[in-house]
Amino acid sequence: MAHPKRKISKTRRDKRRTHYKATAPGIATCANCGDTKLSHRACPSCGYYAGRSMFVPES
Repeated sequence: MAHPKRKISKTRRDKRRTHYKATAPGIATCANCGDTKLSHRACPSCGYYAGRSMFVPES
């Protein structure tokens, strides 16, 4: 098994981890009802995606 010869400093460790960021989800408005929804997904309130009805939402 490989073992490190020297301790990795906190600065070097944190520099490596700078790219692990949480990104905000892409939020869009529904073209059919105007409600907010996630991008590239059917609208949860009206059930439309790309101008077509994908499902009938429950009340």
